[in-house]
Amino acid sequence: MSTTRSDSVPAFPAGGFTMLAPMQDMTTLPFMRMLARRGAPDFFVTEFLRVNATSQIDDSVAECAEKTLPETGTPLLVQLIGEDVPALVRVADAVLSRYEKTVAGIDINLGCPMPKIFRKNVGGGLLRDLPKVSEILAALRRVCDEHGKLFTIKCRLGFDDASPFPRLLEIARENRADLIAVHGRTVRGLYRAPVDYAAIADSVKKSPCPVVANGEISSVGKARSVLAQTCCAGLMCGRHAVRNPWIFRCLREMFAGTPDEEIFKPKLGDVFEYIRELETCVADPTVSAARIAARMKKFLNFIGTGIDPEGAFLHAVRRAGTPTEIFRISEKFLLAGTLAEKEFPPEPFSGLCARPNCE
Repeated sequence: MSTTRSDSVPAFPAGGFTMLAPMQDMTTLPFMRMLARRGAPDFFVTEFLRVNATSQIDDSVAECAEKTLPETGTPLLVQLIGEDVPALVRVADAVLSRYEKTVAGIDINLGCPMPKIFRKNVGGGLLRDLPKVSEILAALRRVCDEHGKLFTIKCRLGFDDASPFPRLLEIARENRADLIAVHGRTVRGLYRAPVDYAAIADSVKKSPCPVVANGEISSVGKARSVLAQTCCAGLMCGRHAVRNPWIFRCLREMFAGTPDEEIFKPKLGDVFEYIRELETCVADPTVSAARIAARMKKFLNFIGTGIDPEGAFLHAVRRAGTPTEIFRISEKFLLAGTLAEKEFPPEPFSGLCARPNCE
């Protein structure tokens, strides 16, 4: 194995770049294909691969690792989540060996805020155990060096508060992380706490590697504001890329210097076609129409925050039992009369919650 950087490892664009944030059960290969048709980010990141003593590469991550780069032309990082260092090394080595030509590197999840995750001392839970974080980062850095691949980190500021963050940045620097994506909230902050862009700006000053800002990158206007506040190298979008799958195209045009009035603006008719395509994205011939509708609703919860300010679309679509019902509701809100030509709002409407039980 070589410590020389592999030819399949891309450089981070100097003029600003974008990344898709991993979202469990959503950022699958079909969704990445769908995004690529509307304007891909500069990097995709898989949903996290759970790692323990007996875990293997699951089918969804394996499909992404094999096919994302060939089919979309976009580099892919495989995200791992776990605390068992030998197991993390074993799985990282397996991924980089098996998908040498199609995977750009390994990303470690140090931020997942879901209680069922952090209670196992993984994801955001590891921010309570920085010595363990140091051990994990050192081990994964060695594996990535052996394969000549990138090693990146996705993290939050801390668990209860941001007090661990300065030391976390030191650990990342000691282990020569190639990139840090910082979600500017704590684990306890979930998705409702204000994003601390000042902390992201501080990490930019203190980190020798590129820092990517994550947290409420919702539109071109918000992106410009975050770039000005943080001087970050790149932007990462997750939930807002589900709501608006054209956001990476818009951000790419922004980075290229396109005037705001000329940047692409999707219409409600475009959103309807996106919703129609979602059925294919989550299709499975072995499950019922109700189950397909339930899968579609994971995406529609985000899309619906930008359709009407009263939340009537969300109210209706959450009660739909089949894809056919979803399309009928979508036609009413997106195609009736001249609605199809109306611009899709660049920001979600205030007061609407995509995931009432989680946020």
